[in-house]
Amino acid sequence: MTAAPTVTVPFFPPALFEADRPALIALVREVGLDPEQRFILGARTAAFEELMRADLGAADVVACSSGTSALSLVLRAMDVGPGDEVIVPAFGCAPLASSVVTAGAVPVFADIRPDTMTMDPEAAERLVTRRTKAVMPAHMFSVMADMPRFTELARRHGLRLLEDSAVAQGGVLRGVPAGLWGEAGLYSFVQVKTCGMPGEGGVVVTRDPALGERVRTLRNHGQHPGRRFVHHTIGVNSRFDEIQAAFQTHRYAGFPARLARRAEIAAYYTERFTPLADRGVTPPPPDPDGRCFYVYTVLADAREALAAHLAAHGVASHVYYPQPLPAHAAFAPYAPPGARWPAAERAARRHLALPVHHLLTDAQVQQVADLVCAFATGHR
Repeated sequence: MTAAPTVTVPFFPPALFEADRPALIALVREVGLDPEQRFILGARTAAFEELMRADLGAADVVACSSGTSALSLVLRAMDVGPGDEVIVPAFGCAPLASSVVTAGAVPVFADIRPDTMTMDPEAAERLVTRRTKAVMPAHMFSVMADMPRFTELARRHGLRLLEDSAVAQGGVLRGVPAGLWGEAGLYSFVQVKTCGMPGEGGVVVTRDPALGERVRTLRNHGQHPGRRFVHHTIGVNSRFDEIQAAFQTHRYAGFPARLARRAEIAAYYTERFTPLADRGVTPPPPDPDGRCFYVYTVLADAREALAAHLAAHGVASHVYYPQPLPAHAAFAPYAPPGARWPAAERAARRHLALPVHHLLTDAQVQQVADLVCAFATGHR
């Protein structure tokens, strides 16, 4: 039996928080022994929300239990419900569609741009009907959606604009941070995200204080902040953990440096991979504006062979979405009979994500790039 190759370049590092272990242990003790005994939505959560609000220049930042929950809360706060349609990308994560369904509305799938793998504004506009309530573009992998065009589309048709920026914290397009183009956006803090943590959580970010206040009420069983057991609306339990809030506050100062390292690695990959487009491996567009390097994803004609080549040399890679959302059994009922999404279908067959986390060494980055280049050169 042949032994499996040793992974020398992990897709996500197993020791992501090792350097912060002493601080995390100290924070667990601090919160656990705090005389207030407040473990959710306490002073530490409020301080973290304010830290992010001031840093972004937002009207409000509302911490909640996950990025998925953040999507659902904003849809509720926007009064999206039965009889409404929400235009979403046909390629991406399940919550893009499931959050709409759980709100009682209908997801309408728009095809994506073949180069960025983000929702195509022209395809989205063709789907607007009198029942359309909102449009929900999503940033994908390392590229922000075309938010200027979606902003104009929403204005022209009188639609709510919800920006799924779960993967894009730290991204900036034309001087505007990801999450602040629409009426509301969100970030996810699951450990693999750019500002991840050892647990589950997210935030809603908005320029609209009234929308933020409604989200704040909905996340805690419909109670207004500071007054328990008086329920003004039907809400949910989407509360944030005090230990995680303290930990995120502790790590926040280092976020720009971690993000810059990801961008440095991505720039090197793009420089190495751009000449490979005619050999079946295409990197993301090189424009640095609107980039958010959650993962670095290429489009490969021979994806499985490239992934196997990398694995044979100890480099882990990842396929995120092996089929478009309308092709899943869960969402097939919302797909019009005979409809196709050619760009989404092609992206599902070709995308492959490469390691880009900030703990990669220069030697590991070069190893990944050398292997991809060698494969593309030898495969044609």
